[in-house]
Amino acid sequence: MSAVYALCVAAAPPAQAQSLSALIEHARGYDAAWQAARAQLQAAGSRAEQARAGLLPSAALTGGANYSRTDMSRARLSDVNVNGPSQTLGVQATQPLYRPANRIAFEQGQRGTDFAQAQLEGAEQDLLIRVTQAYFDVLAAGDTLTFVRAQKTAVAEQLAAAKRNFQVGTTTVTDEREAQARHDLVTAQEIAASNDLHVKRLALDQLVGRTGATPLPLAQSAQLPAVQPDDVSNWVRSAEERQPQVRQALIALDMAKLETAKAKTGHLPTVDLQAGYNVQRTPNGSISMPGVHSRTDAATVGVALNLPLFAGFAVQNRIKETLSLEDKARADLDNARRNVAQAARAAFFGVQSGLSQVAALRAAEASSQSALDANKLGYQVGVRINIDVLNAQSQLYQTKRDLAAARYNVLVGTLRLKQVAGTLTMDDVTAVDALLMR
Repeated sequence: MSAVYALCVAAAPPAQAQSLSALIEHARGYDAAWQAARAQLQAAGSRAEQARAGLLPSAALTGGANYSRTDMSRARLSDVNVNGPSQTLGVQATQPLYRPANRIAFEQGQRGTDFAQAQLEGAEQDLLIRVTQAYFDVLAAGDTLTFVRAQKTAVAEQLAAAKRNFQVGTTTVTDEREAQARHDLVTAQEIAASNDLHVKRLALDQLVGRTGATPLPLAQSAQLPAVQPDDVSNWVRSAEERQPQVRQALIALDMAKLETAKAKTGHLPTVDLQAGYNVQRTPNGSISMPGVHSRTDAATVGVALNLPLFAGFAVQNRIKETLSLEDKARADLDNARRNVAQAARAAFFGVQSGLSQVAALRAAEASSQSALDANKLGYQVGVRINIDVLNAQSQLYQTKRDLAAARYNVLVGTLRLKQVAGTLTMDDVTAVDALLMR
């Protein structure tokens, strides 16, 4: 099998090949889903700061200019002109003293940021899995094509031997036709494998945002890591606590509870500290003091109380609505925990089964090689026929393909298990990089 892997390495020079971590870095700068999650986190942070404004003072500058005309009916004032412009300028400031709804809204904004952070972590882990899956899909497709071509070479040799033996009369035409049929079948498989490799490469290029992405092959001597901890309950517990989807559902429940608390504040009063300073200028005077230029400066400071009395049962119905939404959020959390728990069990036992399958396929590879050698020897001495050798060859190369695919599936499955548990990071990808051929 080392010769087959040498063919893989020759087809993809290490100088041009990329590691899994390198391709993930390319994908992070290109993947739309990850970038959308990052933008969502930034927007959530700005939204939280908007909610903070409800706790801080506000100020406004007001001003105006107008022209007024006044007609007087009193004879002794008929020659007095009070028509003319007037200007006003003022500053108004408000500081909330007691607005419980605003404080709850600020807490919701903070939790909204946490929710977006969990979304980004989920998108990050999903990106790692998608790139890893596409990476090993290319390697698996390349192995399949390599094994099919090696099988085609072996079948061609068997076909040539069958033709020579038929010409000298030691075998029948059946052997030649069987070898020809198998050669045609393997040729069709080569075409399909070549097309599948092309499609898988295009999928990887599309994911990482570059053309000609060439994954480093998995080292033949790489030892697949065992699952640690080797207890499914630990993985289930981690999934129920740390998985980004569960965390999002938990935060959504907290926000629903805060929304209920905010709805209940509809019955509570609000208290604001208000201050203002206004200047009014009237060059031609006013009715009370006609013809006298006047300027009025007024400063005010006070406390405003607003006590709701009746709002048409809007507050009561809003509370009922938020309580129902709170129940929904609680049910969504339970559903998320159940789903990730089941996914963790399936992923854990899938990896365990994959490791056992790799060990069994290694033994099957050795047995298939021995069976092929025995059939070739038997064919030479006349105790085996051509179809026996062809079947042994087909079994050997199918076992090689299955073994390569099983190794890739174990690595991807291990990362998926950590994703389900909510613990997948770039450190896990770096550990997989260490198993690649440099």
